[in-house]
Amino acid sequence: MPPSEPSLPRRVARTLRTSLFAQVACALVLGIVVGKLWPSFAADLQPLGDGFIRLIKTIISPLVFCVVVVGIAKAGDLKAFGRIGLKALIWFEVASTLALVIGLLAANVVQPGSGMHVDPSTLDASAVDAKTGGGHLPSTTEFALEAIPTSFIGAFAENSLLQVLILACLVGAALLHLGHTKVPQVLPAIEQAQEIIFSIVGFVMRLAPIAVFGAMAVLIGNYGLGVIETYGKLIILCYAAAALFIALLAVALKVVTGLSLWKFLRYIREEMLLALGTASTESVLPRVMQKLRKAGARDDAVGLVLPTGYSFNLDGASLYLSIGTLFIAQAVGVDLSLSQQITVVLVLMLTSKGMAGIPGSAFLALSATASSLGAIPAGAVALLLGVDRIMDSMRVVTNLLGNCVAVFAVSRWEGALDRERAKKVLDGEIVVQLDDDEPEAEPRKGKAELKKPEGAESGTPEAAESREPGAAESEDPATVPVRTGKETASEAG
Repeated sequence: MPPSEPSLPRRVARTLRTSLFAQVACALVLGIVVGKLWPSFAADLQPLGDGFIRLIKTIISPLVFCVVVVGIAKAGDLKAFGRIGLKALIWFEVASTLALVIGLLAANVVQPGSGMHVDPSTLDASAVDAKTGGGHLPSTTEFALEAIPTSFIGAFAENSLLQVLILACLVGAALLHLGHTKVPQVLPAIEQAQEIIFSIVGFVMRLAPIAVFGAMAVLIGNYGLGVIETYGKLIILCYAAAALFIALLAVALKVVTGLSLWKFLRYIREEMLLALGTASTESVLPRVMQKLRKAGARDDAVGLVLPTGYSFNLDGASLYLSIGTLFIAQAVGVDLSLSQQITVVLVLMLTSKGMAGIPGSAFLALSATASSLGAIPAGAVALLLGVDRIMDSMRVVTNLLGNCVAVFAVSRWEGALDRERAKKVLDGEIVVQLDDDEPEAEPRKGKAELKKPEGAESGTPEAAESREPGAAESEDPATVPVRTGKETASEAG
């Protein structure tokens, strides 16, 4: 007699207990409700989101270091790693420049700031200083020098991804030079440390719904929903331009790799919802790295391209900056010529590269652009103070997808992508779950497909390890569940 179907409340309870996506979605809705009904209480929930981001940041640098070192050492080719880096930088520059141009074209067509007739003298320029904390964007020389670490420990202490990447490349190159015979224990130790870090990620991710609840409640409590009415035209334009750019990313991914961006979006839906709720792509960097690796991208490509993209490939920020610059000019009645708009693109190509990790970086970049033009009053940047937080969702989605597409594309060019596995993962034929969840499993299509580990014969130690404990030596290996990590093939079905 077939088992009875669980009741609806039981199914809902099970989904909430086992699905991070469902937990984060409920927390998102609950945060909006609390922020709308009790804004004063919601303002006190800021530490929930901030604390989660801090926990994630503590493990990003060591994780990137381990993944890159292991990737270089296992690939065995430092020149290939250099090619990956060069191709990634080329992709980043093309993608971010395209985003800037799309933003400028959209702002010229829609004219989101026209008709506002804002008097710049009535704006509080000091509010921008308060938002940026008196900081400044580094010059090109400063940016290059700050990427070079001054101490090994300092790079990790300051959580500087570019410095950590340089150190990881040096360590990986040293391991290749010395070989496994001189330092046989170093690489296994780093691999074990990587597994520990991934386990820590699993522990921290259990707090994700709480972080999303706090962050969303604070957003709605502080800004409310009225800002959407005031800046509706600008908000719609930014999101529409981002949708167009993402559609172009989908086309590029399909042409270069044959993969579907929409299936990939479904694959990382949990991470995307978490990034939206916390308004931070850093909060999902460890999980996205895991998922890209399990989807067929090689370790060295994931370890280099994705973290580097967090500094060099801010496509969403580029869209917002170009649209925001023209919005400000139109709002104060300044008509920018074609040459001035070209200057905007050139300036933003430089300023957008040093934005990551700097408080109020968007306003610093806008202020620098306005100053370089000499036609837009610096105080006019304050016009975007009320709407900047609403734009976080657009920036987060576009930045994250842009960097993930870059990983697949560069991996494909370098021959570091297992396309067959990637397609199976995105199609759901291979069910990928991360180290903090159940083991990865592939749907079983029949006993006859169970195979012995590659290279293992019935009398070898490898074959003995693949058998169940206590299995007889004469037992047919084809009928014995094959162990792969923590799972068995019989469990995979």
